[in-house]
Amino acid sequence: MLSKKAQRINNQNNFFYLTLALVFLLISASLDKVITSGFLQYILEVFTFITFGICLLSLRFDKNWFRFLSLLVVAWLIAVITRTVLGIEEIEIIMLLLMFIFFYGTFRSIMRQILFTGSITTNKIIGSMALFLLLGLMWAIGYLILIHFLPGSFQGINKGAWHENFADAAYFSFVTLTTLGYGDILPILPIAKVFAYLEAIVGVFYMAIVVSSLVSSSREQYFIEHVDD
Repeated sequence: MLSKKAQRINNQNNFFYLTLALVFLLISASLDKVITSGFLQYILEVFTFITFGICLLSLRFDKNWFRFLSLLVVAWLIAVITRTVLGIEEIEIIMLLLMFIFFYGTFRSIMRQILFTGSITTNKIIGSMALFLLLGLMWAIGYLILIHFLPGSFQGINKGAWHENFADAAYFSFVTLTTLGYGDILPILPIAKVFAYLEAIVGVFYMAIVVSSLVSSSREQYFIEHVDD
């Protein structure tokens, strides 16, 4: 049985809690300037696990994705424990892959629930914000995976543990996604440049898709209301 606090997350407000969790995960990455690197690793892992938990509670209404995402969280926890106990740093790449797949699954589940379906609600609008944050997070994890295999991919981000580069990767990802392009972190290798401009393209098209979805839902709602009259 779910606790009373967990039951507060329902299909009318679930995307609010999910978006808030994603924001706090991104904020936690900025703590690298005020705490030591060792503690940052555990703080980020705790915030990541909490984010996973809130995502699962928020998406428990979508049974198929809920089961799949639950298995990913269990696998991620096993990877974290194995890395911590055995000290095998290479397991971090498995953790990153599991995180990417989890956020991708979360993205797919939310997208099915809010785009071009039903009437416009505040929860759906917040859900569209969650989708945008998930896009940035997925690309940030993609950049971390790229840096792991090709250390010279970026100027301004050196190869290191994922928790050491997460803040910079997320910063570059959202700067690229919003097409701001400050230029303090630059893609160097061709594959990194491809990743970057593809993210910029997705960011532009995402806004167009969200606007068209809201317009479509608004027209459908208007038509239904006037037919009923």
